[in-house]
Amino acid sequence: MRSFLPALALTAALLAVTPAHAQFANHSLGLSAGYMNFNNTASLSSTVFIGFDASLYIEGGFEVVSLTKLSFPKDPITGRRVVGLAPSLGVRYLLLEESIRPYIGADLSYLHVFKESGESNFVGIGPNAGLEIFVTDSVSLGARAQFNAYLSLNERVQTSLIFSGTAAVYF
Repeated sequence: MRSFLPALALTAALLAVTPAHAQFANHSLGLSAGYMNFNNTASLSSTVFIGFDASLYIEGGFEVVSLTKLSFPKDPITGRRVVGLAPSLGVRYLLLEESIRPYIGADLSYLHVFKESGESNFVGIGPNAGLEIFVTDSVSLGARAQFNAYLSLNERVQTSLIFSGTAAVYF
């Protein structure tokens, strides 16, 4: 009787167990560095930037992504460095969801430029494409290309071609 009760409890526990399901990390935080080409318009010159990005996997290969860029472009009018802050929010579709993840997406961006002569504000939208490669189970390296068209009430359309590299941690 002593061995029967533990054996019965073990059998009941084994029968009640459900199959294991894989847990995939669906949040990420990362750092990026890149180059923004503003085509030397009247507003800004080309510059490098550092960025802070995040992603949240939704379902079916879709992710919500955010990238905030901090740059120090030259103002072509004064020749001095200015500060540019460009947060963006977008959606991307993962073409593959394995250790190599090519993607396409679109971002809605905002660009705020702090100048001595006043501030400039732009709202932009643009497509992007990239590739993310996992080097471990939770760390990825990636490359991204993006085109943005920025609009402002007091300036002409500002276009930007952006290239960046990213390192992200998934949790």
